[in-house]
Amino acid sequence: MANLGFIGLGIMGKPMAGHLIAAGHTLHVYDLNPAPVRELASKGAVACTSSKQVAQKSDIIITIVPDTPDEEAVLFGKDGVAEGLRPGAIVVDMSSISPIATKEFAHRLEALGAKMLDAPVSGGQVGAQNATLSIMVGGPTDLFNQINPYFQLMGKNIVHVGGHGDGQTCKVANQIVVALTIEAVAEALLFASKAGADPAKVRLALLGGFAQSRILEIHGQRMLDRSFAPGFRIRLHQKDLNLALQGARSLGLSLPNTATAQELFNAVAAQGDSDLDHSAMLLALEKLANHKISG
Repeated sequence: MANLGFIGLGIMGKPMAGHLIAAGHTLHVYDLNPAPVRELASKGAVACTSSKQVAQKSDIIITIVPDTPDEEAVLFGKDGVAEGLRPGAIVVDMSSISPIATKEFAHRLEALGAKMLDAPVSGGQVGAQNATLSIMVGGPTDLFNQINPYFQLMGKNIVHVGGHGDGQTCKVANQIVVALTIEAVAEALLFASKAGADPAKVRLALLGGFAQSRILEIHGQRMLDRSFAPGFRIRLHQKDLNLALQGARSLGLSLPNTATAQELFNAVAAQGDSDLDHSAMLLALEKLANHKISG
């Protein structure tokens, strides 16, 4: 069994780490919040007091944290991974962060004698709990092949996209599709409700046609139930769309509908609701329509 480390035990990280423990691997864990560390330690993980300590004890270190500055702090900050790296260690970043920064981090780790894969995930809390995540991987092919057995314990659709940063680029593309589809589903259900049709029955009808999607299935039901407890928080999707829009500017590219989706997220966040699930984009559209859908 492998000697693994896992840093970042939030909504996504804790169940992902749990699958590695269940498979029998020795897992050294750390998070700024001690509660999930204690919970996983009760299931067989080894609790650590810093990212540095995780690195000192692990040959493969997995990280999943909210944003680019968080990843940089985990890797290169005080008591970070870089201070405790073993020779030949492998860092697998499963966060969703800047593709440009990812390439820089890979070069910095290589200079320290370590290797890196970027492997952001999609599928939300449910996918993390059920080990059905999509995992988009950037980095050398041989390294991907070496780590793939561990990815298989956490996900279902695992694709080696290309070199360093390409996994993160793929995740940004994913978040564009997800945001725009949430917006489309919200508009469709809002239109149906305002027109006097039963939005629940409209959703069922659409699920049988070309408009069918996982977002219509899962988030459409969330909208009908007004169940916005976070599977994936609006503030994290805002961060991902910022990466998309910043990248578009650097490429001389226009992403008009991505910008609109971001403004709708911004409108919900402005009401103090940035920690709601991203399906709560509906709330901004309902305010514009002066109408609420109901199941």
